[in-house]
Amino acid sequence: MRALRWYVPRDVRLQEVETPRPGPMDVRVAIAYCGICGSDLHEYADGPHAIPVTPPHPVSGRVAPLALGHEFSGTVGEVGSAVRSLKVGDRVAVEPEYRCQACAYCRGGAYNLCASMGFAGLMGDGGMADFAVVPAYMLHRLPNGVSLQQAAVLEPAAVALHALRRSSLRPDQACAVFGLGPIGLLLVASARFHGAAHVVAVDVSPGRLMAARRLGATHVFDAREMDAQALQAAVAGVSDGLGMDISFEAAGLQGTFEACLRALRKGGRMVMVGLMGEARFDALRAVNDELTLTTSVGYRDAYADLLRMVEEGQSDPTAIVTRIVRLEDAIAEGFEVLLNDKQQLKVLVEPSQMEAAIAP
Repeated sequence: MRALRWYVPRDVRLQEVETPRPGPMDVRVAIAYCGICGSDLHEYADGPHAIPVTPPHPVSGRVAPLALGHEFSGTVGEVGSAVRSLKVGDRVAVEPEYRCQACAYCRGGAYNLCASMGFAGLMGDGGMADFAVVPAYMLHRLPNGVSLQQAAVLEPAAVALHALRRSSLRPDQACAVFGLGPIGLLLVASARFHGAAHVVAVDVSPGRLMAARRLGATHVFDAREMDAQALQAAVAGVSDGLGMDISFEAAGLQGTFEACLRALRKGGRMVMVGLMGEARFDALRAVNDELTLTTSVGYRDAYADLLRMVEEGQSDPTAIVTRIVRLEDAIAEGFEVLLNDKQQLKVLVEPSQMEAAIAP
């Protein structure tokens, strides 16, 4: 089979490798679609950040080189001897978080905080390949009304839904999303679907601001057109000058971090979704205004709700997909395009070998 394998930064190779066979509790999936995530871009451009080089990941047992891609869907081609929940031919979405299933977090149901946290496609082989073998617990059978393309975008939608749940947003409240990459745009859509009174979207890309409008933003602001004080006043003006009840930082930048805090009303809550290193903030203002700073990582118990929403026509995560490319073109027409064209949002990679999905 073919696999797009990461070796070192800027050295990602499409190679012929042996088709993997599942262990007793594993499933082999023939990949239909795999999204390119911002994490993949960072690994490609200047990794490793999450990819294990040494030692191996404690759950997957893998080190580089490994196949990228943690946003994927496909068809079950072979099941392990102990798997009873799935059968050959089932269409599935992959929830790619590894779980040790033994630590205090896993035992308590917070598997996204597993002591051995990791993702297929970053800490083990993922979906930018013809086939992937993953633990059966990662797989969700698709209802008839959910397509394989939609299933491939459930992973970033789950990130957005988990962050929304962490925010405790109520239908009568106003929220702002700073940074309109795929996660930010899905946050806009999710907040609007869950009834937020106002959804403000902030970015520096006119194309992404237009996308936010399509996905339900009630107000959009181009941060290039105003200084920090003017942006703060514009956002506050949406809610009678008080500020936002909730703000989401979805860019992972110091500037958006500060803008998110400034956007809040007294007693407001900021949710950090974007990945960044150190951040500076006005602690005096945070204390005096009794602000809450919350973080969100990954997701848990989100896929079932998302599948129901998509099946019932309440949500379509493929609204952020701007391009579909073949596996052999993933670097030139996927990774490089995303790095250089900020109008692109979500690129799906399609191995196009579905005729080989079923094991003999």
